[in-house]
Amino acid sequence: MKAIQITAFGGPESMHLVDLAEPVPGPGQELIEVTSIGINYADTHQTENSYLSPQKLPLIPGIEVVGIANGRRVLAPVDGGGYAQKARAHSAAMIEIPNGVSDEQALCMLVQGSTAWHILKTVGHLQKGESVVIHAAAGGVGTIAIQLAKMWGAKVIAVASSESKRALAKSLGADVVIDADQDKLKDAILEANGGKPVNLVLEMVGGKTFDVSLDVLAPFGRLVTFGMASRTAPTPIHPGVLMGGTKTVVGFWLAHCFGKKELLNDVITELFSLVIEGKLKPVIGATFGLSQATAAHQAMLARETTGKITLNPAL
Repeated sequence: MKAIQITAFGGPESMHLVDLAEPVPGPGQELIEVTSIGINYADTHQTENSYLSPQKLPLIPGIEVVGIANGRRVLAPVDGGGYAQKARAHSAAMIEIPNGVSDEQALCMLVQGSTAWHILKTVGHLQKGESVVIHAAAGGVGTIAIQLAKMWGAKVIAVASSESKRALAKSLGADVVIDADQDKLKDAILEANGGKPVNLVLEMVGGKTFDVSLDVLAPFGRLVTFGMASRTAPTPIHPGVLMGGTKTVVGFWLAHCFGKKELLNDVITELFSLVIEGKLKPVIGATFGLSQATAAHQAMLARETTGKITLNPAL
């Protein structure tokens, strides 16, 4: 089978298309004939070995696939090995894809959709009428979070880095869209919320963006951090800042939902229903061939992409 392999950690250029033996399923696993592969920011950390969990070489990156397993069309998380024409996954983790949901739409739901759900509801505790700031609003998580937050009655302030990305966020229902320019970000967020601090911020950039996000929180406000795309750490937080402002900072890593039906399978099933009903519109930003994995990562890291990015294993 064709697969992308890494034999030395590095950037996108460390990935190479090779021929490998197909994986052998272990106990409780099935072999999937892969028809579409999801790309995530986590994959770019895998290639660098800067992910939250240490990686081992040689490595086939990728944590989610869609394909055929024993005659069923399934969405499945995989423990690595996703960038390949065949992958193995635990049967209990597979989620059957209903008619009316495409392969690419299904891939929008595993990492991005369930992350958006949990950072808004499970750890963000979003309430109707609250204000929520969504950074990287044109990305995979952001495009879904905008729609869910509006569905749940929030005022959405979307932050994006280009005019076209802000237009996309607006088309998805954001109430206000603002430039991600860090020098003006604090004032722009407060102005977007009528001069008042905000209730919830979804943050995955890191660095100064995190610092500003904490600063604009209202009393009892929550900042959810779920990534660090800039690779720049924020300023360390003194406990007095949290106490003085009655602010909460909470982290989220989707890996803690794996293996928990109520936190992953059930959430994705609900998201599928919203797609079929037309209430949730996944944004497919681009599809690259498997042989173009390096170019796909380069585009993502350069912030040239929107929505969900996928790989076609046949190309």
